Amino acid sequence: MAKLIYSAIASLDGYVADENGNFDWAAPDEEVHTFVNDVERPVGTYLYGRRMYEVMAYWETAHTLADQSPFIQDFAQIWQAAHKVVYSRTLEAVSSARTRIERDFDPDAVRELKASARRDLSVGGPGLAAQAFEAGLVDELHLFLAPVVVGGGNRALPDHVRVKLELLDERRFGNGTVYVRYRTGAP
Repeated sequence: MAKLIYSAIASLDGYVADENGNFDWAAPDEEVHTFVNDVERPVGTYLYGRRMYEVMAYWETAHTLADQSPFIQDFAQIWQAAHKVVYSRTLEAVSSARTRIERDFDPDAVRELKASARRDLSVGGPGLAAQAFEAGLVDELHLFLAPVVVGGGNRALPDHVRVKLELLDERRFGNGTVYVRYRTGAP
């Protein structure tokens, strides 16, 4: 059975975007981005809410922009090769290949997808991840903690959900970012 992984870049105080919706402080440098590429390489399907999909759809054409670094081109290829499911009641059409829209998040359908998938799944965006956490679907949590405190905004982790975690891996990067990988459901 495939794992469902929630991966996010967050400020040290736990936000994926500040109070103005900005997340430019979270842009990974080459060292971190190259590591992210390796972490994301096993993912075969991305589950997104509408807003996260609209941000990530950039990667559908990122490789066509002039003078892209090899690590940027690599991530674009990883993202384009994966299937994408966008959960939205308002999105009319998608702008990327291998992408379909689902109107509602159905935990049972995601369980079936996990059971039948040959590669891991990733849930992107804290709103959708909260639903996956609440349904007990998240198997691993991958957090990249950026060396910044933003003081408020869009929280990376859901309120009112308690999950025990087992630390599987950690890494420090030259720019001060810290990566932590946890398995959920630790004893």
